[in-house]
Amino acid sequence: MSKIAAIIGGGVIGGGWAARFLLNGWDVRVFDPDPEAERKIGEVLDNARRSLPGLGNVALPDEGRLSFHAELAEAVSGADWIQESVPERLDLKQKVYAELEKHCDADAVIGSSTSGFKPSELQKGRGNGGQIVVAHPFNPVYLLPLAEVVTTAANSQQVIARAKEVISSIGMYPLHLKKEIDAHVADRFLEAVWREALWLVKDGIATTEEIDNAIRYGFGIRWAQMGLFDTYRVAGGEAGMKHFMAQFGPCLTSPWTKLMDVPEFTDELVDLIAGQSDAQSGHMSIREMERIRDDNLVGMMRALGANDWGTGALQNAHDKSLEGEAGLVNSIDDIADLSQPVLTQSRVVPLDWTDYNGHMTESRYLDAFAQSTDRLMAIIGCDAEYIASGGSYFTAETHIRHIDEVHAGHPIQIKTRVIMGAGKKMHLWHDMYEGDRLLATGEHMLLHVDLKTRRSAPPAAHIEANLVKLAAAHAALAAPDGLGRAIGAPR
Repeated sequence: MSKIAAIIGGGVIGGGWAARFLLNGWDVRVFDPDPEAERKIGEVLDNARRSLPGLGNVALPDEGRLSFHAELAEAVSGADWIQESVPERLDLKQKVYAELEKHCDADAVIGSSTSGFKPSELQKGRGNGGQIVVAHPFNPVYLLPLAEVVTTAANSQQVIARAKEVISSIGMYPLHLKKEIDAHVADRFLEAVWREALWLVKDGIATTEEIDNAIRYGFGIRWAQMGLFDTYRVAGGEAGMKHFMAQFGPCLTSPWTKLMDVPEFTDELVDLIAGQSDAQSGHMSIREMERIRDDNLVGMMRALGANDWGTGALQNAHDKSLEGEAGLVNSIDDIADLSQPVLTQSRVVPLDWTDYNGHMTESRYLDAFAQSTDRLMAIIGCDAEYIASGGSYFTAETHIRHIDEVHAGHPIQIKTRVIMGAGKKMHLWHDMYEGDRLLATGEHMLLHVDLKTRRSAPPAAHIEANLVKLAAAHAALAAPDGLGRAIGAPR
């Protein structure tokens, strides 16, 4: 049964929500009177399709259906989730909620993208106020996972649980704020930094570019993976947070900040900042800047995933939840047909896997095949627990053939055959496909090793039995083209 999300307001944030839901398999209906809404959302979707699928290591579900509606009632009827992203005017939002009350299903959750209004202000006067929660995201919504979920006593536990469940299911992190406050939590930090930055520019201390450099080359990258308090805890050294606060707490009384005083928004200040910003990055279009931003975010978040840390850990968990739908298994008992090659990878080629020629770089073929070998090892029981007990397989020989070009953003699958599995040896053959098109093959010979002695040794009996079982089942298949072939031999 399809899941339906209705997006009310198709601007930058509404378009980002549409992309996030759509690419996670939801049908999306958009209501926005702007005649340019379809074009604008289409452009946001182009960027999302380019970057989001390559963020993870498991293929996303099939894309949902996108439709645009001239009537709000038509867009929200039957919707499971309704996301309001209209401009930040309370009267406008309340007008939208009055219409939603007439037309939305009684069990739909209504989320607001508001960055400043409290949920009680949105719920006021509504007979269905218990359906309304704040679900405040961050741009780009299709990549950044945080959504501040702010609720009131009017919201039942069922509505709160459903809101958190839906947001988690599309790969986001619902930060549940149980006490409402103007601007929630994250934007209060942003406003504090923004106010200080305005004074630094106005007083001629730093330009917009210098301030941006101070953030992106310094504390910004720390905050991206550790937040504020953990960053300061680490700064305290072995003595921890208490030492840090004792050492730097007195600085809070120093006259460093002007956060309690806001500079007047004069035309001169606006022109000064706008001019500096134009000089800083006016040579690039907004779409170019978005693509650079997306590339950087994907790279950072994928790097964090290697250590199962921060947003990377969240993405790893989302990947895990998608494995079954993508056809991947983790145990030999879950393989439907042992006689066929095992699907060991289903993904989209990430942005950072391409080289100066515009196709997948050589090292990434080995990376992809190695990941498939790791999954095959886990399927036969050579998983993290087994490796921790002292046994594993080491690669002894590899032969990769590059048959056709592979490009970023293209879906690939790797299917793996066991050629031999008796004794200490594991001989694997990997085929990489895009659809029915063969892209590359990888032939791997591995030896089982005792991790204590670092020498070859027989595997545990259940590991060898599972490997032999797969090898026997795959033996009925025709020998793969290129098996055992030396480099340079004719194809």
